[in-house]
Amino acid sequence: MELPWLCWWDLQGNLLLTGEERAEREGLRADRLAEQLRSLGVEPEA
Repeated sequence: MELPWLCWWDLQGNLLLTGEERAEREGLRADRLAEQLRSLGVEPEA
């Protein structure tokens, strides 16, 4: 079942993410940062 999705933007035109979307994006960002640290020989804490 597909439902319509409502999106919100602020006055500057920036998309406002839902809590779930924000958490997913931050998780991906953390994964990329951990990979960069590993490539420099640093093992990030889990």
